[in-house]
Amino acid sequence: MFASILVFFVGFASMAQSTTGAPPPPPPGPPPPGLPIDNGLIALFILALGYGVYKSYKLSQKKA
Repeated sequence: MFASILVFFVGFASMAQSTTGAPPPPPPGPPPPGLPIDNGLIALFILALGYGVYKSYKLSQKKA
């Protein structure tokens, strides 16, 4: 029984002392974004504005 406990603690102590002392490397950064949205942002804004004007015009025509 004593020999089993001794073997266990010797193995534990040797694992605790086997580190090199150097810090682990930093994790990799986040992946780059998939698709850029810069190119069509102005066109998308103009289309959304036009659609909003269209819907509000249709709504005002429906109430009148």
